[in-house]
Amino acid sequence: MVYGRCDLSRKLRLTIELVPRSCWHGNIRNLCPKSVWDEIRKNTFDEYGHKCGICDKRGSLNCHEIWHYDERNYHQILIGFIALCGLCHNVKHLGFAFALARKKGTGIEPVIEHFLKINQCDEHSFEQHLAEAAEQWRRRSKHTWRLDLGEYAKLVTK
Repeated sequence: MVYGRCDLSRKLRLTIELVPRSCWHGNIRNLCPKSVWDEIRKNTFDEYGHKCGICDKRGSLNCHEIWHYDERNYHQILIGFIALCGLCHNVKHLGFAFALARKKGTGIEPVIEHFLKINQCDEHSFEQHLAEAAEQWRRRSKHTWRLDLGEYAKLVTK
């Protein structure tokens, strides 16, 4: 299914977010008690009306952390959360989704098709966006980033 080439200079509804290597596994979910994470998830799902914040799909949702990357000081700053369906979440973490698909021996095509559908674009546009995301990942992964939980730091117990 082809949706036509999209202008990547405009803001895509669904983007690939490749996390710099030094930030892998650095997230509030791993740092706070399960009960706190469960409350964050519940509040996020409530805020988004129990549907995906990008494609509006209902059903099983993931709570995705929204990060800002301070490229000058190499700080990864948690700025919020969004409810995502499985396909939108897999697009966000496409590198992880590729690795998982290889491990399971499954294809990644449904994830790519979802990207194309949501952004109303063709495979060339997807490949261009993926190349840009990969280049950004390579550039960011040359540095060690500091995890900054921002206003959510108070939720972490040592």
